[in-house]
Amino acid sequence: MWLAAGVLLVALLVVGYGMFLSPYGQLFGRYPYRGRSTELLVALTFDDGPNEPYTSHILDYLDRRHIRATFFQVGSCVERFPATTRRMAASGHVVGNHSLTHRFSSYLRVGRYEFEVHRTQDILARHVGHRPALARSPWLWRHPPLLRMLRAAALQPVSGVFCHALEVLQIDAAAIARAAIAKTRPGTILIFHDGFDARGGDRGQTVEAVKLTVEALLARGFRFVTVDELLGVPAYQPDGSDGASPRFQP
Repeated sequence: MWLAAGVLLVALLVVGYGMFLSPYGQLFGRYPYRGRSTELLVALTFDDGPNEPYTSHILDYLDRRHIRATFFQVGSCVERFPATTRRMAASGHVVGNHSLTHRFSSYLRVGRYEFEVHRTQDILARHVGHRPALARSPWLWRHPPLLRMLRAAALQPVSGVFCHALEVLQIDAAAIARAAIAKTRPGTILIFHDGFDARGGDRGQTVEAVKLTVEALLARGFRFVTVDELLGVPAYQPDGSDGASPRFQP
């Protein structure tokens, strides 16, 4: 009996992960994790930042290699390091919306996640000059109302492939890079973390893993593009679009 209950619980967890959290899950609607290109194209993406000095270390390297990436940023972190966000936009990197606080509790309170998305749009517009047209929900959580809300806000949800399941724990850079390289195919959207849950922290292994990954993929003939280029969608919303934050009662 206990064995059967355990098997059922594991099965439910696997199904739940596939429906709500898997990078590849498309059950509730389009949440692209790769582009359809057959060319050797890959999009580097970074979540949970900006987080200094690590985001700037990544920017220094990418700028030296003339590579543009896509940074899905947390609004509260942007307010902490606004100059970093302004720098990445000025360098031609694309900035996307990754919520205001990166807290799972925002999904549990009616209207809270919508408020966070719109508030982050306001913050990013102030520092980037445009409202993003790309969004990635924290932990890639999705369900039908969330996806409908993003599309109503003229935001394209973007998933991707995690470079390594344990990258957030800052395991060895070489191990992260090996996994990232092995997962990369034409059209891959590759996810690294320059921050962690909006709390910052040491991301030194990620910085080194990015360098190892990029150099190896360049040697294999890959070309780096931004997510909007890979998917054929806008990076930013037209100027003058209505992005007012909705009211939210705690």
